[in-house]
Amino acid sequence: MAREELTRLTGTGDGTGECGQGDCPNLYRTASGSFIVQGQVSGAFTPPSGEGLVEIPEDVLREAFRALGW
Repeated sequence: MAREELTRLTGTGDGTGECGQGDCPNLYRTASGSFIVQGQVSGAFTPPSGEGLVEIPEDVLREAFRALGW
């Protein structure tokens, strides 16, 4: 799945501010209604094979909730 196929819920993506060129914590929604999380890799514990852990700031989740009207 390409990034262009996702709906970006957070960040401006315009190359300004702390997010730069989109390389910051973000939350995306897929066409099927699930979510893709972009964030710092976390080593809190070892997840099952095929899964990964990322850490994102609370403000990114709050921004995504606002974008979804939650």
